[in-house]
Amino acid sequence: MKILTVLTYYRPHTSGLTIYAERLAKAFVARGHEVTVMTTQFEKDLPREEIIDGVRIVRVPVAFRVSKGVIAPTFGLVATKLVMQHDVIQLHLPQFDAPGVAFRGRLFGKPSVLTYHCDLDMPPGFFNRIVNAVVDFQNNMAGMLANRIVTYTQDYADHSPYLSRYKHKLRTFLPPVELPKVSDDAVTAFAKQHKVAERRPVIGMATRFAAEKGVEILLDAMPAILEKYPRAQVLFAGQYQAVFSEQAYADRLMPRIKKYEESGHWTFLGVLNPEQMAAYYPALDALVVPSLNSTEAFGLVQIEAMLNNVPCVASALPGVRQPVKMHKMGEVAAIGSADELAEGLLKIFANKENYRCDTAALAQTYDPDSVAIEYEKMFAELGVR
Repeated sequence: MKILTVLTYYRPHTSGLTIYAERLAKAFVARGHEVTVMTTQFEKDLPREEIIDGVRIVRVPVAFRVSKGVIAPTFGLVATKLVMQHDVIQLHLPQFDAPGVAFRGRLFGKPSVLTYHCDLDMPPGFFNRIVNAVVDFQNNMAGMLANRIVTYTQDYADHSPYLSRYKHKLRTFLPPVELPKVSDDAVTAFAKQHKVAERRPVIGMATRFAAEKGVEILLDAMPAILEKYPRAQVLFAGQYQAVFSEQAYADRLMPRIKKYEESGHWTFLGVLNPEQMAAYYPALDALVVPSLNSTEAFGLVQIEAMLNNVPCVASALPGVRQPVKMHKMGEVAAIGSADELAEGLLKIFANKENYRCDTAALAQTYDPDSVAIEYEKMFAELGVR
């Protein structure tokens, strides 16, 4: 089977969407399929075409940016050629160019499947309202043209204005999650580097430093945590400097964080590669996902933490609350509530033995190969062999 995967950003860009797409593409290749990823050349030093882990990556040059999106004038031309060469199209949304690609699928008789990762919820402002409206229109055009739409959980689908319009096309597949195996020495070295033995409990947050991620909720919860555990620390994994369109947010919070950095209660780790992330999770006593809006639909990092028997405190957002609820591995806090986030963490720290799971069974549930099989079954329903 020849599968064309289309998305705006792919590796080396790091986000839940790109990680999902990469894991699924590699799983398809491992199962004997031919996979091409069509994406944008969002950094000029990236090669226009290359093969990584058996996945062919085709990058289309970018003319300019609009908010967090990009404009690539030759995207349609490249898409036409690639759609004709493949059996099925898998599009990752939100994506401005999705309806054009899905239309080409209709034109050339190639089924298209949308994997819908989240609703777009831009910050207030006249320009952002325009961006929201344009992306919503494009997503709806893609939804009408697509043969199937996939999302992570029924909980998220039930609360998504977009997905509620396409119930007859909807499928729910849990996302692909895996971590590389790392040595005990690597885990020990990571813990030693960050003085884990000296500063417990350790709270993890793994995400971009962005307003919708709710970093300030964790900040507001810190006094209550430190009152009970004066040597607690936060290890923040992910991009925290020069995050596109988030400078004002960073400028507002960094003075508060700086005080915690100076006292050893907060450490920025930067973007970690998969092996480093695999060493990161065992150092944690809990992970937090205090996201504030529907741009977060699940939180893959929750499953990565749970694979290391690390419980989570998650926001009560639809979809985001599901990993904790499904696997009984943590607590749910009201959206935007620092008090409930602190309460959840303190409950975990006081009763860690109550938060354990069958990690082997969890790994099988989210195994990329298992997710790829579900996609294959859906492709077969659409007549693709």
